[in-house]
Formats: sequence, structure tokens, C-alpha cells
Amino acid sequence: MLPQYLRQHVSPATRYFELPQPLLLECGTTLDTVTVAYRTWGDPENAATNAILICHALTGSADVDAWWPGIISGDGAFDPETDFVVCSNILGSCYGTTGPASLKDGSGKRWRADFPRITVRDMVSVQRALIDHLGIERLALVTGPSLGGMQALEWAMMYPDMVERIVPIGVGGRHSAWCIAMSEAQRNAIYADPDWNGGNYSEERAPEKGLAAARMMAICTYRSWHSFDERFCRNEQGGGEFQVQSYLRYQGEKINKRFDANTYVRLTQAMNDFDISRGRGDYLSVVRSIRHPALVVSISSDILYPPHEQQLLSQNMPNARHALLQSPDGHDGFLIECRELAALISSFREGQAGRFATHAERASIVSAIAE
Repeated sequence: MLPQYLRQHVSPATRYFELPQPLLLECGTTLDTVTVAYRTWGDPENAATNAILICHALTGSADVDAWWPGIISGDGAFDPETDFVVCSNILGSCYGTTGPASLKDGSGKRWRADFPRITVRDMVSVQRALIDHLGIERLALVTGPSLGGMQALEWAMMYPDMVERIVPIGVGGRHSAWCIAMSEAQRNAIYADPDWNGGNYSEERAPEKGLAAARMMAICTYRSWHSFDERFCRNEQGGGEFQVQSYLRYQGEKINKRFDANTYVRLTQAMNDFDISRGRGDYLSVVRSIRHPALVVSISSDILYPPHEQQLLSQNMPNARHALLQSPDGHDGFLIECRELAALISSFREGQAGRFATHAERASIVSAIAE
């Protein structure tokens, strides 16, 4: 059972599945019991031909309709009349799937800091068990933004015969030094909170200031210079405070009402470890081995996962296309430009050209790679 402040953010439509056997993690630890929280949309009869797996980002959940509005709809990327869509809360998260906020087996205590380190591959292994449970033999498409895109890429590597197409969004094939640095700073903000207590805090004394600070740092990397300047400029709110300061504090307060600090630590560590070539060989050689039809989507103003990372993927994946989602809002553009993103995915599914990067845009991205 989850803490009340987390339970209230789980949809009543959420269902639960318990893995039939213990899960051996990449770190060598075995989880005796793993519960998966998941949701589905559409008729299960559609799963035979149009099973879609959506993978969520860092602080997301199985509630795709809440964080990705319009993607699942008659005029969205996935139509519940013809598709069967699945999204599960990932291993290690805090909206119903086993993670640091869950109770340990046979005890009334939560895992907290004792929850073992996990990887994106561990997350995908759990998703595979769920897909098997649902009787799905083949996924027509796997997609997701950011951490979700990492899962989509790992699905293509781990279970290539089960996946027809992938659409990774706003992510590279391995976590960059830039991203590792950003998440390290965020975790240290959590560690510096007096209530952190080595991760063994109580629900009454959670490290709220540290998690809020981590979220504020993250928000700055999720947006862009132009996004902040256009929205806030140097507008003051009163009392000598700028509007952008108030906005960041609001984001910090909001994350404390719906997320868990240990979960944030474990998931950002898993993102740091992400590298599809780990243990598989040379990076570009591994990328070239992904032969699935793929749409690799960039957000034009993304400073966290800049477009040249996705271009490098699409240039080396034999059957990939690169699409540039135009947005002034940085990495979070995938949450904001939902209509255009849905059109890109729909065009890809239909085999049409869609709004793919122009020759000039490709040349600019290639130049950035060279630099």
C-alpha cells in the first residue's frame, strides 16, 4: 500500500498485476514480489494487430491521459477504436508499481533507501512480464518521451522479435555527461536536506525542501531560455520577487504532493546508467543493429537532450526517420505540442512523410555533431 499522498494521484482505472515469479535485477538482487500498476485503453481484441505500449517519463505514471492529453483519442496518435494501448507505472516508481515507497515483503515498513538500484533494462523486463500476462504476442509500436524513450530503445534491443516499430522521443541512445551532471546536482539537493536521514525518512519528515530544489533545477532544464523569457521576462510579482521565482517554488511544492524523494533518486540513477551499448559492443554498431522502422523525434529547443543526439540515432538506425517537433518550450515540448506530435506519429504509422527535418535543419544538426 502506498502513502495517502501518493494514492490520491493514482487513477481508479488503474489495475494491478503481480509477477508470477521473483525478479532478478541486473545488480544481482532478487525482488521476491513485484506488483505492476497499469492501465489500458481500447478493445483487447485489437491487441492482435494494434497493440501499443506507451512508456512514461521520470515523474509520470500509467495515466497517459493525464500527462499526454489527446495522444489517445480519435484524432490523436492512437485511436481506442482500433488500437489497444497499454501503459504501466515503471519499476521503481511510486504510483502503484513496486519501488522505494512500497512495503517490503512480510513487513509493515517501506523499502525507502533499501530499495536496490535498478536499470532501464529491469524496467523493460517487468513490462515484458505484463505484456505476456495480457496475452499480447507482438507490439505494433512502442513509444515514450525522455525516460520513456530509453525504454522504447531497450525494447528494440531486448525483445526485437516482439516489437514492430518504435518512436523514441526527446532522448539519445545513452545518457550524456550533461544529463548525468544535472541529475547529480538534483540528487545532492535531496541529500543536503536535513530530513533526508540517509533516505530513511518518515512520511511526516520527508525531505521536502531537497526534493523541491531538485525539481526546480530539473524544470530549468526542461524548458528553454526563450520559453522563460517569453512567459516571465523580468516581470515582478511584488515584494521584490520575480514571477519566475514564484513559478519555480510552485513546481517544487507540487512535486512534494505527488512524488517520493527515494524514488527520484533511484530513477535518476537508472537514467544515468542508460546506454544501449552497455555490454553489447561499440555504440554506433549497436545503434546500427536496431533495424526496426523507427521515428526518432527531437524537440527543436531541447537543451537537455539536444536534437543532434536524436539525429545521430536516426542516421545510424537503418530504417529510422528523424522528425523535428517545433517548440519554443524546450524538452517539455512533447507535453505541450501534443497535436503536432500526434500528427507526426500518425503519419509515421501511415507510412507518410509527415513533418520531418528539412535539409537545412539536418545540415545544422550535422554541423553541431561535428563541433
